[in-house]
Amino acid sequence: MSSDKVLAPETLLKQRKHAQKAAADKAAAKAAARLQNRKKRQVIFKRAEQYVNKYRSIERAEVRLRRQAKKAGNYYVSAQPKLAFVIRTKGINKIPPKPRKVLQLLRLLQINNGVFIRLTYATTQMLQIITPYAAWGTPNLKTIKELVYKRGYAKVNKQRLPISDNSIIEENLGKYGIICVEDLVKEIYTVGPNFKPANNFLWPFKLSNPTGGWARRKVRHFIEGGDVGNREDKINALVRRMN
Repeated sequence: MSSDKVLAPETLLKQRKHAQKAAADKAAAKAAARLQNRKKRQVIFKRAEQYVNKYRSIERAEVRLRRQAKKAGNYYVSAQPKLAFVIRTKGINKIPPKPRKVLQLLRLLQINNGVFIRLTYATTQMLQIITPYAAWGTPNLKTIKELVYKRGYAKVNKQRLPISDNSIIEENLGKYGIICVEDLVKEIYTVGPNFKPANNFLWPFKLSNPTGGWARRKVRHFIEGGDVGNREDKINALVRRMN
């Protein structure tokens, strides 16, 4: 009996064969996914490089126009901003119904919430209504990047999910050509054609109280020594204190 071979049951052989096939399929899928991720990374790096060159060309054009105007003895007036970042500065008490509704439409439901808004005639009028309860201004590229990278959360199926991977962005915004965080930042910064879905994809930013606190009378307008209202490019300093 010791010299005879012990035959394994047929069911055991089938299980082994099935396990080997599953392991081979899993390894092949893993290799394909690794190759696909490598290709995606190359595309993302190439896009990021293009965006950097584009941002630099915009800055150089702005500087060149300022110098030309100064050389000719004129003043250079920049184009009207197309983007604003709005921060709610007041809680829920003692707010009239109309401003309360506008804050709700702008997704500013809590104090220190912040959102990006495309500046149009309609949104400008809405901002005038909520002037005593919000601060806003024109964010620069650095502010947008810091907000998205540090405080950015995605809104997926009405859930607040951290943007921990580019796959979340690709799954929800891939049909618009937005596959990574740099694409998202570019769409927000340039107020591109897909600004609305990109902005709605971002959950309202939950900021902290500013370092050093608010002004002594923050209900006053910014130009009167308070904190509310339009502060133009000075919003970047406030966001940095709250981020």
